[in-house]
Amino acid sequence: MKKQILGLLLAFNLLAIPMAATFSVSPAQAANLNLWGENYNANDFQDETGLGDRDPRDIVARIVRIILGFLGIVAVIIILLGGFKWMTAGGNEDKVSEARKLIVSGIIGLVIILAAFGIAQFVINSLMNATNN
Repeated sequence: MKKQILGLLLAFNLLAIPMAATFSVSPAQAANLNLWGENYNANDFQDETGLGDRDPRDIVARIVRIILGFLGIVAVIIILLGGFKWMTAGGNEDKVSEARKLIVSGIIGLVIILAAFGIAQFVINSLMNATNN
């Protein structure tokens, strides 16, 4: 069975090479294609597609800032929730330890988010400076 499969694959490869050589594909002429007529400029493309003229690096930087800002708000809410649980614990050690864990987790999360924000700012500024002419 293995010899038959190997023979079929070999025969197919031997037949496919001459057949591929008989088909000629002309190179794409995309650079000469003008869909908007003779007076084409980049703004026509942006208007037709609804895309803006903002720099993609700027868009990515804005998205990263929004996500990290949202995560920072979540971390602050966790810290506030821990403080609320601590204040309403009424001296119960289990609730106080749970509240303390929430506050510590929120602070650790906030430190990680601030570090990520600093690293992201450094990387984005480095990319902006490296790719600007």
